[in-house]
Amino acid sequence: MVDGQRPVRHPVGLRELKKQRTRDALLRVALDLFTTRGYEETTVDEIAEAVDVSQRTFFRYFASKEEAAFTIQDMVETHFLAELRQRPSRETPFEAMRHAVLASWSRINEAIEALIPVELHLRSYRMIESTPSLLAAHLRRATELEEQAALVIAEREGLDVESDPRPRVAVAAFSGVMRVTGRLWGQGQETGLDGLLELTQSYLDQLVPTLAGDWGARDQPPTP
Repeated sequence: MVDGQRPVRHPVGLRELKKQRTRDALLRVALDLFTTRGYEETTVDEIAEAVDVSQRTFFRYFASKEEAAFTIQDMVETHFLAELRQRPSRETPFEAMRHAVLASWSRINEAIEALIPVELHLRSYRMIESTPSLLAAHLRRATELEEQAALVIAEREGLDVESDPRPRVAVAAFSGVMRVTGRLWGQGQETGLDGLLELTQSYLDQLVPTLAGDWGARDQPPTP
């Protein structure tokens, strides 16, 4: 209080908006520095300084550099699991997972583009794939996501995931396709998320025929 006047109180919404803008700025700067200077070479102090905040402020939003590096992936995985839980029970496990990816695509696409440029997202993916410590974390996180998805599938089908291997097998096959398409997108010249969607669809369309079909020369799969 100053000179008997009440302190100015900003609406909660305005305060939260400022926090969100600070977090978004830290994320963009962190990913840009990671992809231009190198993940290991970039320090938290450098990220904070670029946004004109303190190191303490950075750790208020991110527990570590690794958390910042995987923020977009976290968002994508959260959307996928949420959509998977909502899929109709009449869908088979593969159909549910495929539709969960495609149904949430536009929302994920918009959410990513609202945070960072698509080109930076592509660079970040390549950076994760080429940084040993991040690649190890990426594989660990993929295993954790597969287990969560297997539990969702098991619950949908009324199965015990510990005694019935099918939920984990189905999720492992599906996840393998997703990792392949992500890697091919990261290595290719196509930088748009729509290109990733088309690639993902074409490979998912081959999943069931590839696993269940005859690989004889008489049946040649279409070129993706």
